[in-house]
Amino acid sequence: MNWGTKIVLGMLTFMMFIVGMVIYMFHVHGRDALIEENYYEKGINYNAEYLAKVNVIEDNASPKITITKTQIIIQVKDSAKYDLILMRPANSNDDVKINGRTSGTANLILVDKTKMPKGMWFINLKWHSLGKDYLFKNNITL
Repeated sequence: MNWGTKIVLGMLTFMMFIVGMVIYMFHVHGRDALIEENYYEKGINYNAEYLAKVNVIEDNASPKITITKTQIIIQVKDSAKYDLILMRPANSNDDVKINGRTSGTANLILVDKTKMPKGMWFINLKWHSLGKDYLFKNNITL
């Protein structure tokens, strides 16, 4: 085998490596947790999100989060209708989305964590109570 054949084989090997990396990156991109689905729409509605965050501060309505062995218990100030999103930065397939009404007189939101992988999670809790919208974002570790 002469040096010309080796150069051609080296170039073909390098091109196959590049094509493989492109295919891999497109495959991983579909599961990327850092990309929002409605990026532009969220940008347009940012003012409403900001006001909901301000309502949490002004009304001293920050939820109390307790993590037990089997549950995540979130307690809000008043009875509310909520949308809860738990996002895992490592894999968007593990994300948990729950909506409903708080339960009991303690206004609790109960989440079963037995099937949730350990690690860091982003918590995004939106709720509507007493005619106001609230938004709470934080990180938790299971």
